Amino acid sequence: MTRTAIVSDIHGNYTALQAVLEDIDGQNVDRIVCLGDVIGYGPSPCECLDEVSKFEFCVLGNHDSSALFDPEGFNLAAEQAIFWTRSRIQSPVDGAEEGRRRMQFICGLPRVVDEGSSLFVHGSPRSPTNEYVFPEDTQNIKKMEKLFSLVPSICFQGHTHVPGIFTCDFRFVRPCEIGAGYGVGDPSQRVMVNVGSVGQPRDGDPRSCYVVYDGQSIEFRRVEYDVEKTVQAIEAEPELDDFLGHRLREGR
Repeated sequence: MTRTAIVSDIHGNYTALQAVLEDIDGQNVDRIVCLGDVIGYGPSPCECLDEVSKFEFCVLGNHDSSALFDPEGFNLAAEQAIFWTRSRIQSPVDGAEEGRRRMQFICGLPRVVDEGSSLFVHGSPRSPTNEYVFPEDTQNIKKMEKLFSLVPSICFQGHTHVPGIFTCDFRFVRPCEIGAGYGVGDPSQRVMVNVGSVGQPRDGDPRSCYVVYDGQSIEFRRVEYDVEKTVQAIEAEPELDDFLGHRLREGR
């Protein structure tokens, strides 16, 4: 059975990505895939794009898309960050050819990867790039019914930066409730799995989060990284709001 490491929402945080990849090296996985938002917010977009381009695949996130087109619905800090990110990708220190290569990589990202029983998106199965599915959405029965009608067996997603598993009876199971792993071997028990965020966790835990999936179970893994290194890199960049770094200390 194929073992897959699934990462998401790196957001230009190369220090966090390096720590996660080091952890993945010890998990005996067959492949690494990414659920988008490789860039945005963080200080190292080019390095993160170069690393993710080596993965088996990556889907398009809303911040990735906004590097190509004008951002919509972003707050001021996020908007400033994506414009800075775009300029850094288009005019990198390593030359125009590398900039074109990175932009072409983003242009080629699919919105969805469908592997039959498994679906990989950034946002949701209904709106793959932009729709948020929050834990409190379990109270919105109509929304959940529609989303689950589009799930073949399992759907992996990111976007909210809050890890956990949505069950087809409309519960949200947090990683702390799972223990060693969560069984997903029964195809009739459809689930949506938010794999959390590598570069900007928002569940109150500053450690990076990703998932290992072997076809039968889901394991959430938390990885410590040098948060202060990323904070300092953001503070050193005048066009990035310091808040984008400070929030990393609390996982918010």
